[in-house]
Amino acid sequence: MYVFQNHIDTTKGFVILCACMVVYGLYSIAATQYQTRKQKKCPPVINEKYKPFVSILVPAHNEEGVISNTVENILNIDYPNFEVIVIDDRSTDKTADVIKNLAEKYERVIAMVRNADAFPGKSAVLNDAMNVAKGDAVLVFDADATVEPDFLNKLIPNLEPADVGAVQARKIIRNKDVNLLTRCQNNEYTMDTQLQVGRDAIKGAVELRGNGELIKREALEDIGGWNNETITDDLDMSTRLHIKGWDIRFCAEACVYEEGIVYLFPLFRQRRRWLEGTIRRYLEYSWQALCSKKMSLRAQFDMAMYITEFIMPMWFMMEVTFRLIKLFADKVDPFSLHNTLWSSLIVSAVVGLGFFMTIRYSLRKYDNKPRKEAFVQAFETTIYMLIIWFPMEIFICGKILFCKKDMNWGKTAHGLVLEEKKKIKERITKELQRLQAKIQEVQSKLQEVLK
Repeated sequence: MYVFQNHIDTTKGFVILCACMVVYGLYSIAATQYQTRKQKKCPPVINEKYKPFVSILVPAHNEEGVISNTVENILNIDYPNFEVIVIDDRSTDKTADVIKNLAEKYERVIAMVRNADAFPGKSAVLNDAMNVAKGDAVLVFDADATVEPDFLNKLIPNLEPADVGAVQARKIIRNKDVNLLTRCQNNEYTMDTQLQVGRDAIKGAVELRGNGELIKREALEDIGGWNNETITDDLDMSTRLHIKGWDIRFCAEACVYEEGIVYLFPLFRQRRRWLEGTIRRYLEYSWQALCSKKMSLRAQFDMAMYITEFIMPMWFMMEVTFRLIKLFADKVDPFSLHNTLWSSLIVSAVVGLGFFMTIRYSLRKYDNKPRKEAFVQAFETTIYMLIIWFPMEIFICGKILFCKKDMNWGKTAHGLVLEEKKKIKERITKELQRLQAKIQEVQSKLQEVLK
């Protein structure tokens, strides 16, 4: 960045980078619209005989509050050939007892309980489960997932082509109306749906999202299963599948609902893990992706363009930091039009506008939001993303550069909404009991007066 600041016009470079992102975004939208028109004219033929046996894996760590509802919801899936394997990952609560009871109650449910000294992490859990899984395909759910009965019937046809290794369902926040955070998370997921649909339309590097991912056993065995040394199992697997030449599809019609995080600190912890895993994945596999003879050119180009989403925030934050240092070192009037900081601020406004337009377009298309509501929520979510992602990227880059790699998982807190509802119910019950006691007291006094 120091060399850039002194020998290169970084503003032009930054503008070129943003322009490439915009052009590629418009290209993916055009490809999506073309694909939609093509499918309307010639609807894809679905092979009704393709019904592979599916092993549904549900890892659970301290999930006693939600795991029972999740498993019972999964058992309602309208599909003939599947089993449910629920894995207790070293829980310190009663999760193990709950899943054992579920296995005794339902024939399709298999309970696995890992030892306390087992290797930590979701990847290790899933690899252990594959030792007992019988399916030709593997479907992974988080412990708080819920789906509609036709979920697998929508997802399975996308897995049939020989070159397809996995399919990802659309993720939706179930409790999106709880507060501003959950609403913005759902809007963020909706924008991700738009991006994933675009990447699917151009046969790009579609990514798995952990919850609602369906993987062909053949593809899974080809890459050697999940990577135990990663904190983002889904992103790591996505890249390794593409490197091996497997295609990943995205199915927006099949939706998996999960619980949004209602508090700020757990949200930061989750996003920290996502961002660190994303950047480490690119650092570890970029050369293999570049040199892979099996990975398609479209997937390689798409992956390179997607990396700009992480380069751009870091570049921008560093750009502003360096210019502020120069500003105070040279004692330049901050409000002077000749101050080069203005160019960064203008570019930042353009970047924010780009996020805003993308989110608004996504909300209108996939959530059918009215124009005014889409405008307001897009503005809220743009501010949310700038606050969450931009500063965190500087922190994560610093951690990767100067700290030793760790396996700090940063578990997502589930059941917070259920816990809040339970507390509210308890408060209402106590208040009703108090009122009933008061009513009885008044009635007894009235009886005395009447006597």
